[in-house]
Amino acid sequence: MTEPSRPSRSPTFADVARAAERLAGVAHRTPVLTSRTADAQTGARLFFKAENLQRAGAFKFRGAYNAIAALPADARARGVLAYSSGNHAQAMALAARLLAVPATIVMPLDAPAMKVAATEGYGAEVVRFDRYTQDRVALGREIAEARGLTLIPPYDHPDVIAGQGTAALELIEDTGPLDMLVVCLGGGGLISGCALAAAERSPGCAVIGVEPEAGDDGQRSFRAGRIVTIPVPRTIADGAQTTFLGALTFPIIRERVADIVTVSDGELVATMRFFAERMKLVVEPTGCLAAAALLHGRIAARGKRVGVVISGGNVDLAAFARHVGT
Repeated sequence: MTEPSRPSRSPTFADVARAAERLAGVAHRTPVLTSRTADAQTGARLFFKAENLQRAGAFKFRGAYNAIAALPADARARGVLAYSSGNHAQAMALAARLLAVPATIVMPLDAPAMKVAATEGYGAEVVRFDRYTQDRVALGREIAEARGLTLIPPYDHPDVIAGQGTAALELIEDTGPLDMLVVCLGGGGLISGCALAAAERSPGCAVIGVEPEAGDDGQRSFRAGRIVTIPVPRTIADGAQTTFLGALTFPIIRERVADIVTVSDGELVATMRFFAERMKLVVEPTGCLAAAALLHGRIAARGKRVGVVISGGNVDLAAFARHVGT
């Protein structure tokens, strides 16, 4: 797989604060939910940031809208391109429609059908590819260069990272200081932005990333001190089927993240069922990563105040029924 070239600057908390201003009145300020059952099971006080209730169904809307809104007028007129398995695709399509910007989205052939339909429904052109035989980064660059489009990758972009960080900024504003913040990890955009926000607004808060067991490139990279690339992982957490961390996200993770743990697909299914039965929430597998690590003892949190980011709820209903019904 081709790694993206490093963007010109690394984001800071000031970028997160600017993103919050751009997103005010546009992105939903999603609720912070609690569960006495989850608290009893973990021995902690958990605060769930429900980004499954965000526009386009996931936190990705924050970064997508912020990145497009930050573009100069001439770049907006030409249009934008993104590659994504689904949530960044939908977010870019919706954000582009709201900002009257043409959007082209490169999506894998095995992307959930409902995510493809939603992306097209928002008005974007969808180009399909085989994630197991084709390089999405190279394909995205090729199309963007041929059409004169601005490429906005799903995680390794300063304005995307800053936008994602507003989820943690809101969470801490609503809950007060936290001892720990647990965040799902794919390419690292969400956890990087959240770590910047936590460091500024809740100093001493330990930020922990959670990946699917099959997609442990972040954990391997964290342990090795360098970006480790893996084959495309086969996991139900389609939003975390990344193969390497970003050139921007990895340094932030190394500096500001305390640890990275993994959970099994079985634990994700059990957590989907927990959210549906106990909290009446539809959460996609990737959105369950952070909670699964806590509910299944992968993270010791007893006695702590813990923020938990539920990253998204975009799951095909037939697949959701199969998972929670087993």
